[in-house]
Amino acid sequence: MATLNLLTDIEGVAVGHATDLALGSGVTAIVFDKPATASGTVLGGAPGGRDTALLDPSMTVQTVDAFVLSGGSAFGLDAAGGVQSGLREIGRGFEVGPVRVPIVPQAILMDLLNGGNKDWGLHSPYRDMGYEAFKAAGQGTFALGTVGAGTGATTATLKGGLGSASAITPSGHVVAALVAANALGSVTVGDDPHFWAAPFEENNEFGGLGLPQNFDNRLRLKGRATPSTTIGVIVTDAVLTKAQAHRLSIMAHDGLTRAILPAHLPFDGDTIFSAATGAKPLENPSDFMDICHLATLVTARAIARGIYEATALPVPNAQLAWRDKFPSPAK
Repeated sequence: MATLNLLTDIEGVAVGHATDLALGSGVTAIVFDKPATASGTVLGGAPGGRDTALLDPSMTVQTVDAFVLSGGSAFGLDAAGGVQSGLREIGRGFEVGPVRVPIVPQAILMDLLNGGNKDWGLHSPYRDMGYEAFKAAGQGTFALGTVGAGTGATTATLKGGLGSASAITPSGHVVAALVAANALGSVTVGDDPHFWAAPFEENNEFGGLGLPQNFDNRLRLKGRATPSTTIGVIVTDAVLTKAQAHRLSIMAHDGLTRAILPAHLPFDGDTIFSAATGAKPLENPSDFMDICHLATLVTARAIARGIYEATALPVPNAQLAWRDKFPSPAK
């Protein structure tokens, strides 16, 4: 049963972070105990990723060993190499003759303009941070907010962050999301503390404020041409085909649009990976409908939760976090 309200409520899924507050960036590794059937969808106009093409349902490889979410823009793509090193160290990977090749798709977000020290010299630190995140991966509680891939995340009006949420279908399948919210748009309504995702909140997980009486739908953007990107992972313990996993990622994007206004802009790189661990078969077609429905809800909740749990970076003129701007919001 899901009890932590985290991605690790799914058995066989581990999460680890590498966080550098001075750099203003980080890496999150999502590691599967066994290869998981996987896919994904990119709907933002400015994405960055590694091994994302193989996730198309028509491609040969069906499973992945891990996913990586990282800051650093294109520099951050080195992080998957560090996770690959960790997997290779323990003998994991797709068999190619006598060689094993760990399959580790990655998505990155743009956090190079948040005030952190990006003067790292010749080589970026992200490969080492990827290995650190892999070594830190565990199957229990993990931190949210300004950690891992959410360390340097920002949004139009508030500090971004890393969030997670989980739910259980009537047939007992667990569905969970982990998202690093770094949106060009806004996750709250106007200048108020109310989250766009409020209708889906459970157990006051992001403040319990509900929706406001009036809605301010004016466009709010993090600069008119600032590359952003919300990246995440949606996972279930169900037995799914690769095509069904692909549909699951599309449903998770529906959750992204319910938590961020606007989403999928030309300078966003919004990317959602999806996976199924295969622990629990589908008993009837409606089981998958329930999983898809919850994929939308947990993704929206994870985004709001990441903003709610975030703290400002310890750098001059850092973007305010939700708790800084609304220290004691009234219901």
